[in-house]
Amino acid sequence: MPAHEHESDTTTDPLAHERAHLAASRAALRAMREDAQALNIRDVTANWVNAAVLQAQIADRIKSLADLAHTPLFFGRLDYLHVVGAAQAEGAEGEQFYIGRRHVHDSDGDPMVIDWRAPVSQPFYRASRKDPLDVGQRRRFGYTGGELTAYEDEHLTDPTETAQTSKLLQAEIERPRVGPMRDIVATIQPEQDEIVRSELGGSVCVQGGPGTGKTAVGLHRVAYLLYAHRERLARTGTLVIGPNRSFLHYIEQVLPALGELEVKQATVDDLVTAHVEVRGTDEARAAVVKGDARMAEVLRRAIRSHVTMPAEPVMVVRGSRRWRVPAYEIEEMVKELLARDMRYGAAHEALPQRIAHAVLVRMEEAGEAPDDRVQNAVARTPAVKAAVKAIWPAVEPSKLVLRLLSDPEFLAAHADGLLSEDEQKTILWTKPVRSVKSAKWSAADAVLIDEASDLVARTHSLGHVVIDEAQDLSPMQYRAVGRRCSTGSATVLGDLAQGTTPWSTQSWEQALHHLGKADAVVEELTAGFRVPREVIAYASRLLPVISPGLAAVESVRESPGSLSVREVTGADALDAAVVAACAESLEQEGSTGLIAADARIPALAEALTAAGHSYLSPGQETTAESRLTLVPASLAKGLEYDYVVLDEPAAVVDGEPDERTGLRRLYVALTRAVSGLIVLHAAPLPEELG
Repeated sequence: MPAHEHESDTTTDPLAHERAHLAASRAALRAMREDAQALNIRDVTANWVNAAVLQAQIADRIKSLADLAHTPLFFGRLDYLHVVGAAQAEGAEGEQFYIGRRHVHDSDGDPMVIDWRAPVSQPFYRASRKDPLDVGQRRRFGYTGGELTAYEDEHLTDPTETAQTSKLLQAEIERPRVGPMRDIVATIQPEQDEIVRSELGGSVCVQGGPGTGKTAVGLHRVAYLLYAHRERLARTGTLVIGPNRSFLHYIEQVLPALGELEVKQATVDDLVTAHVEVRGTDEARAAVVKGDARMAEVLRRAIRSHVTMPAEPVMVVRGSRRWRVPAYEIEEMVKELLARDMRYGAAHEALPQRIAHAVLVRMEEAGEAPDDRVQNAVARTPAVKAAVKAIWPAVEPSKLVLRLLSDPEFLAAHADGLLSEDEQKTILWTKPVRSVKSAKWSAADAVLIDEASDLVARTHSLGHVVIDEAQDLSPMQYRAVGRRCSTGSATVLGDLAQGTTPWSTQSWEQALHHLGKADAVVEELTAGFRVPREVIAYASRLLPVISPGLAAVESVRESPGSLSVREVTGADALDAAVVAACAESLEQEGSTGLIAADARIPALAEALTAAGHSYLSPGQETTAESRLTLVPASLAKGLEYDYVVLDEPAAVVDGEPDERTGLRRLYVALTRAVSGLIVLHAAPLPEELG
């Protein structure tokens, strides 16, 4: 697989030819953008509402056609052995296709770059010598600062050419990371591509260790689904859920770089705090009970307890006539609504109509001819309203949860046989709360209110939801997310070994059950492309303790000297040693993350400042001038840096409520490095590290 890198101006030179095609493609993209900017919608819209919608769509189109100077417009070329069908190739004719981040066509409409998601692009990721998929040659391009500087050819049907690892592919994977997370569209591997292109109708769960690319795979799957099912998902919506704001900021540029601007991003807390403001926190034991799936049944019982069987008939006066509906008949209606297990609010709306219908039947039997307007009028009469208020009163979800958490008798009545007395005491508030507004709601309380809200009125469902770092969700949080994709599909991303909450899931089978996607396909990514082999092998010593039975990641990257474990004599010398290690890492190209136990952050911040090192917080964007980030261990998950300095592993473990969670937190911290890891410790290392 020869690689080529040189300068030439001759038209017969392949590199010059490819550069010319790149220049022409960029010009074509500019023309596409100018055409969109020049669109005049004054004569094609019927009213200002249509005009506003169309103008917003055009603005998004213009934005998606931006030519990002340092983002290659195409990264590969496929030379097919035969002509590909016109329909399959997005209208293209011929047998040579440039593969890139978005579709680009010339003034005649002929494609110059094919979208990586198109069917004709798939062999770029899947073709092999064993199965060339009608591809004679696959060409990869190398770029430096947006300039095309090299290419590399692979002749898939040439028996004389020996298979080799692509140097350009490896270089792209290992490229230093400064700034937010970028797309992996040029480096998608066959096993990743299968997940990316899986169908919209099915949900997928991806178990992937550090460096396997699970987050990128999930984001690229969204981009693929938007390409393949754009109209449907434009109606139903898509959502990416991450563990915290820092993480969402880190990944937020991936989809726009692929031309996708419509995907919303949120944390689980964002989803459930529409009803209340979170101002309080729970002890771990209380949060675990509140997050348990049994709480869903407690809430269901509590809501249905508001229904009271009628003791008296309903008497409706219409003009000079009086119509009587006996109590036993209304009781039958109530029992039928309860048996149907409708949303509480829907049944509350249905009951007056049922009673009114019974009145209409009596009117018809008496020779009258009432219509639907009469039924609606009867349903709104004071007698019917009063009966419904007594039998099936409206329920305010936040008030219901307030009563459950502050009234021991009310909780005991509805948690009987579900929660033990000790568990009930654990979640009860110690001080009485006067109102919903004065309550210091916790994040777990907000999830309970969200569940109660769904029991009253159905939550709107999206077309597709991606949940990253999903191993950290509680069963009740899974239910909250599941409600948002009850009629859609989900991509669940996570690593059981990185579960660092007291309620983290023990198995994907359990998690998918609570999510309402028990039939989701579970895929496991075990090939690591980012974390060096030495680093992942060191961290994997923890796996038998933190997640027995889980396969260790097999890194394809050999990087001798990428791991350095250094003991420092005396705790006082540790801060200075950490600062020196940061300075050492910053001599290399790329980003550096200093990860430490949360309690150690203030001391290290002071030491860095005293030494003249400026630093960023997680979520702040690294730049060429500012490449050092100080990262509390609790926020390290999902982030990665070229070089990591890890301060005092024992302190990371001790910072968690139990040893297993602490070791899992340490596993996360150890696996954030892409090129090199320096571990510094004054206290003895955890014995699990050997």
